[in-house]
Amino acid sequence: MARALLITLMLLTANVGAQQIYRTTDAQGNIVFTDKPPAASTSSEQVTLPETNTTPATAVRPRPQEAPKAQEPEGDAFAVSILIPANETTIPMGPGNFSVTVDVEPALGQGLSLQLYMDGIPWGDPQRANSWSLTNVFRGAHDITVAVVDTQLQSLGSSEPVRVYVLRPSINSPNRRAGN
Repeated sequence: MARALLITLMLLTANVGAQQIYRTTDAQGNIVFTDKPPAASTSSEQVTLPETNTTPATAVRPRPQEAPKAQEPEGDAFAVSILIPANETTIPMGPGNFSVTVDVEPALGQGLSLQLYMDGIPWGDPQRANSWSLTNVFRGAHDITVAVVDTQLQSLGSSEPVRVYVLRPSINSPNRRAGN
């Protein structure tokens, strides 16, 4: 019986375009489905198939086109170099003030600026000028980098880090005792 059902399903799916299907029983009692009419001596019945269930294709909507972007160098196409201070510079004892100056190649295009980072944190707002005057920088070692950024603050290239050591007076004197 399972074999007959399997054959029926195969015939239904394989002969969707066939107009007539016949069901007969052979000499051994097996049910046979065929698309050819059986011999006149064999009894058969015509099988009426239900209409094939179909679904219309889904309309394909085109993807919205993105506006073309202005040609900008990709990735690290900008060469950014910190000219001042030099790497491993020590800022002498004082209020912790010093300047940073960079060189950028090629020149910044429309909508691009420079962002200074100290220890990985943005320092001030992005700017088009290539120098910064830093004031009251805490004492200790600091890594400075400068990146070319777009209007969404995505980096398009950055400098190698420059380490500076800032010396500042400490309020903790070794000669002072606690409570005095």
